[in-house]
Amino acid sequence: MNYSFEYIDIILLAMIAGFIFLRLRGILGKRTGFEGKIGEEFKEEINKTIIKNITKNNQIFDEDAKNDFLKGAKIAYETIITDFSDRDNKITESKPLLSKKMYDKFNEALRDRKERGHFAEITFIGVNSATIKEHQKIDQILNVTVDFVGEVITCIKDKDKKVISGDPKKIKKIHDTWIFSRDTRSSNPNWQLVDTLT
Repeated sequence: MNYSFEYIDIILLAMIAGFIFLRLRGILGKRTGFEGKIGEEFKEEINKTIIKNITKNNQIFDEDAKNDFLKGAKIAYETIITDFSDRDNKITESKPLLSKKMYDKFNEALRDRKERGHFAEITFIGVNSATIKEHQKIDQILNVTVDFVGEVITCIKDKDKKVISGDPKKIKKIHDTWIFSRDTRSSNPNWQLVDTLT
């Protein structure tokens, strides 16, 4: 009889441990940084979230739309930052999330870094916060400005792998203000990064 109670205790403890593990993974995440290219499932998740049309009956941002937008904006933020490393020497995975202006700007920075013989190592830790600073509709163009606070581990190394800036062992807090935009007349509901503010 006592043995059966012991087995029940073990099962209950295992269930509690599993629940705690799942909660911690949900809070802390399960990635320490960007590893490899984004899989098709992740691309699909980006498309499901960031491209959501948040204009409902010409009303900008009800609470659900705001939350959906920010969820997608966080995914886009991580995708674009990690794509700015030098693994391909050009922007690849985040291209659909960038306007032509921003795509060209990021690629130009990558080319400049390559010409200097430098390369970047970027490990994305997470987004601490993302808040909508302002949104405005000009004619049929909807612009949304988002303030991000994120954490990354990043450094720039020279051709001899000597660190010339940053710290490969230190988490750095970064503050960014990005502007996302979409044409509400377009059948394509994609949001794109159109500018960054300093």
